[in-house]
Amino acid sequence: MSAGSLVAWWERHQIPVYLGGLAAGAVAGVLLPSPAASAVEVGIYPVLGLLLYATFLQVPFAAIGHSLRDVRFVAAALVLSFVVVPALVAAVVLPLGLEQAVLLGALLVLLTPCIDYVIVFCGLAGGDARRLLAISPLLMLAQIVVLPLFVLVAVGPQLVGVIEPGPFLEAFGLLIAAPLALAWATGRLRESSRPRAALLAAALERAATAAMVPLMALTLAVVVTSQVPTLAGQLGAVVPVLPIYAGFLLIMVPAGIAVARMFGLDVTATRALVFSGATRNSLVVLPLALALPPMFAVTPAVVIAQTLVELLGMIIYVRFLPRLIPHRNPGPNPSPAPGPAAGAPAHRPDSHSEEAL
Repeated sequence: MSAGSLVAWWERHQIPVYLGGLAAGAVAGVLLPSPAASAVEVGIYPVLGLLLYATFLQVPFAAIGHSLRDVRFVAAALVLSFVVVPALVAAVVLPLGLEQAVLLGALLVLLTPCIDYVIVFCGLAGGDARRLLAISPLLMLAQIVVLPLFVLVAVGPQLVGVIEPGPFLEAFGLLIAAPLALAWATGRLRESSRPRAALLAAALERAATAAMVPLMALTLAVVVTSQVPTLAGQLGAVVPVLPIYAGFLLIMVPAGIAVARMFGLDVTATRALVFSGATRNSLVVLPLALALPPMFAVTPAVVIAQTLVELLGMIIYVRFLPRLIPHRNPGPNPSPAPGPAAGAPAHRPDSHSEEAL
């Protein structure tokens, strides 16, 4: 099988590949001795950093200014994730009286919108992946600003004296700032007047884009392998959040549709908005959970549990969301996702045939 054929196969079978990564990680986590499985944790930062670099390479930085002029979609995305979601969490999750470490894990994921594989799933369901790509830096910056405030209000000021800022700053620098800066620099280099530099940058972009699907699967496998011992030892603490995560996925469909109607969005933008509101940034906030002191040992497992529930939920979303939000006039998708030159992922997120499942 040629390299091009292999990449095309990955593109057509993304969801099974991701589920295979989860399954491989679970098996490895069970079979490996606990110290060895836990040692895999050191691989989270490298693989996640590579994944986010590849993801940020898909972001059309030059088009960010233009995307911000799409006022209705930008406003709808911000309202959904930073007004509606916190209100739902405050109304539904906070009154449940979860133990503090469990509550903190749930808050970390539920209050942070996804910026990576949401683009893939959105495209598979015929949503406007272009818009999600363009606003991903804005969503990332917004959650960096508001997450500490939300957590402080929800969990209480006592965390200020318990949580050291150093590991959080390190995680932000290594996993957000560095990949984002490198992706921006790569894009600038590709536009360089020096032919060799431009060719090198273009080759890096092609390689990163081709590796997106296996990188995501590898990241999921590494994360799950490292966390299986924690999950196995903390099932009693993790099980109560599973229905919360499943319920969140259910309620975000009507919530996203309602906000989209409020802002007068079209069909593909509505699908994109629902995905943006429903998918959470678990892989990005996981290092923050891992940086917590020992009294929060269960928090990473609570974060990982959300990833498992969400990926299963995305399979349902991809199959049924197009039926819940159908095109008003039968025919081809009026807003196909662009090719790599326009800034969309080369794994063609608009290839939303059910054969991908």
